[in-house]
Amino acid sequence: MPVLTRDEAQTRARILDVRRYEIALDLTTGEDTFDSRTVITFAAAADGDTFVELIPAELRSVTLDGAPLDPADLVDNRLPLRGLAAGEHELRVDASMRYSRTGEGMHRFTDPSDGESYVYTQLFMEDVQRVFAAFDQPDLKAEFALTVRAPKGWTVLANGVTEQVAAGEWRAAPTPPLSTYLVAVAAGPWHSVRTEHRGLPFGLHCRRSLAPYLDADADELLDITRACFDRYEEKFTEPYPFDSYDQAFVPEFNAGAMENPGLVTFRDDFVYRSAVTDTERQIRGMVVAHEMAHMWFGDLVTLKWWDDIWLNESFAEYMGYQTLSEATRFTDTWVDFAVARKPWGYDADQRPSTHPVAPDPDAVPDTASAMLNFDGISYAKGASALRQLVAWLGEKDFLAGINAHFARHRFGNATLADFIDNLASATDRDVHGWARSWLRTTGVDAFTPTVTHGGREWSLSLERDGSRPHRVAVGVFDRDLSDGKALVLRERYETDVPEQEAPAARDGGRPALIVPNDHDLTYAKIRLDAVSQETVLTSLSGVPDPLTRAVLWNALRDMVRDGDLAPSAFLAAARAHLPAESDLALVSGVLPFASAVVAGRYTPPDGRGAALAVLDTLCQDVIRRTEDGSHPGLRLVAVRGLIDAATQPEPLATWLEQGAVPGGPELDPELRWRVLCRLAVLGATDEDAIAAELRRDPSATGREGAARCRAALPDPAAKRAAWDAMFGSDELSNYLFTATAQGFWQPEQDAVVHTYVPRFFEDAVALAARRGPAIAEAAGRYAFPVYAVDEDTLRLGERCLERTDVLPALRRRLVDQLDDLERALRVRRSVGGG
Repeated sequence: MPVLTRDEAQTRARILDVRRYEIALDLTTGEDTFDSRTVITFAAAADGDTFVELIPAELRSVTLDGAPLDPADLVDNRLPLRGLAAGEHELRVDASMRYSRTGEGMHRFTDPSDGESYVYTQLFMEDVQRVFAAFDQPDLKAEFALTVRAPKGWTVLANGVTEQVAAGEWRAAPTPPLSTYLVAVAAGPWHSVRTEHRGLPFGLHCRRSLAPYLDADADELLDITRACFDRYEEKFTEPYPFDSYDQAFVPEFNAGAMENPGLVTFRDDFVYRSAVTDTERQIRGMVVAHEMAHMWFGDLVTLKWWDDIWLNESFAEYMGYQTLSEATRFTDTWVDFAVARKPWGYDADQRPSTHPVAPDPDAVPDTASAMLNFDGISYAKGASALRQLVAWLGEKDFLAGINAHFARHRFGNATLADFIDNLASATDRDVHGWARSWLRTTGVDAFTPTVTHGGREWSLSLERDGSRPHRVAVGVFDRDLSDGKALVLRERYETDVPEQEAPAARDGGRPALIVPNDHDLTYAKIRLDAVSQETVLTSLSGVPDPLTRAVLWNALRDMVRDGDLAPSAFLAAARAHLPAESDLALVSGVLPFASAVVAGRYTPPDGRGAALAVLDTLCQDVIRRTEDGSHPGLRLVAVRGLIDAATQPEPLATWLEQGAVPGGPELDPELRWRVLCRLAVLGATDEDAIAAELRRDPSATGREGAARCRAALPDPAAKRAAWDAMFGSDELSNYLFTATAQGFWQPEQDAVVHTYVPRFFEDAVALAARRGPAIAEAAGRYAFPVYAVDEDTLRLGERCLERTDVLPALRRRLVDQLDDLERALRVRRSVGGG
């Protein structure tokens, strides 16, 4: 299927003025296909040729201004419109379309809990054409009028307020001008919680089987929604631009959420069936705030072409964390960002696939290349850059520039140049120069400190490896004389990097700890001077501020990744300090890295048992610390960690039999499947036990849990069945594919799975070609043999990348996986694994 190029989009935008879409969908035609009838009203500026996009199961008829066109002219996804005369036109398309099982286009899902079916759209980038005929590019905005025929008992949701005009017949209010990729429909027997706020209808929607769980959290979700809505209305001079605000939690959703105007879709994992931590609730709240920010930045004002996708995502990411911290009880959001989200950007920016936050337009020549930029750079690095911009520019001027941007481009499209010009209009500072330094460059700057001291004076200079200007805070800490494990803040001061003058001498003698980039205001790796590094390794948990501790954990993380700190030393630091950690986000962020990366990849096989023993002891310490019930979130994180680190069936088998961990928590569905999966890895359960657990929990997540457990069994027949399901058949949905892949590769099972390593690089290429980008991404992310840290796997991957038939989505994921593999090999070589 040809992808849309930037040149083609620019040519079509010069020719066409698209006015209105009238879309009629019939969802009553069966489980495999639906009917789609589209009327597009548009004008041509001059005589010429163009094309409309569509991927039908059957194209029944097409007429242009009443004259029939030959459906056979449709090649791949393009229907040519030849000899188009200047002036007004009407295109009518009647087609049958396929439902998706991959989360692309119109996804259909049948809930195994009750047999009810649901459909929803995900039209991002180039999937509109899987649902209706369209001139599918972001700068051809139009009004959309939608009608839907749905089965009896279904409710239809859309971008505008919907009403049932007859039995099974639904009509949505026409939209203001939208980009095609933002059109949304969600239909099924939804369970809904409805309210009003500021005169607008608000709604929460989920599958009926999740109704009690949504009801339990509805007040929290609506409180967050209202609080963030009010805060955005205070920040932005442009009022909320749509007629309603629905949030639908939909099954088997590929992303975290999608910012469809008036109808935000979320993965329904956010409707919690099992116990979660407060950090997980905060993350859900951040996603709510993130998607709401898009109503202005992304929906009201939209990019012209996909090179500016960072404008959408970086802005929403920054505003999501900042606004949630300002408007809700989640006041420490930047701690979670620092320790869990920002490393995503750091990692991505050190790989061969890195790119500028704002890539050059020539670097994004088509939609396939644009899709590859949805990564830690567009989200985490971009948000970090905006946070640094606000620190440098000031929030008042930043918001003034943003509001100028909204006013000048409302319901239109804008570019990076427009955005920077609007920011510059609100300040005397050189925003254009800042943008060149921060948005057009790649890589992570690094600070190396030099401390000079003598007598009662000391000074700090920061050597920068990189090119960006930084405004940072420096934290200065002394040991608490009354408590040798604690540290106290002496001062926190701001400085520029590079410094304009020689650093001033500071009073008070040599500090115990000096923290560059304290409070995490900029985006840079930091190293610590020798005295500070020793203080951190011995006393990190005694640092008083959690955001400072997050910066220090990231410094240790970078050091172990760069081969400057032994994996065993990182695990020892985690063992020493996480049991005393009071901030849930820090434990939730550091422990998975210690487990999956340090113990799982950086530690060689002969040291894995010792590494898991350290993690086991760490988690046991946290569990003992939380026996009084004062920290249920910490206890839950520790129980999860203990399950994942287990090397023997006990006590896990006893927990599963008794249905609880001694002293709590009870084993809810998530924990039961987690325990059973670890028992499967250890060869301590079987198919009968998995089938019994699935009967106990026949939900969609239960099916995923069973698929994960079956793939994890250390049995050749189980591995063969899992492999065939993933790569020999196209029956697995996106979520069941992911679950199977998550269970398949286990470090403990090399003898059973090593023969599949070379097969992956053949079978994944064929799978991606058959099933498309979403499954290609899942295969590259979850089905890659991460456990196989060796030169043979690296060579196999490098040979695979020499092929010309690797789908771009899979190629990008392989490039990243192989870079991580090469880094793991370097770490093992540099310190002998420990």
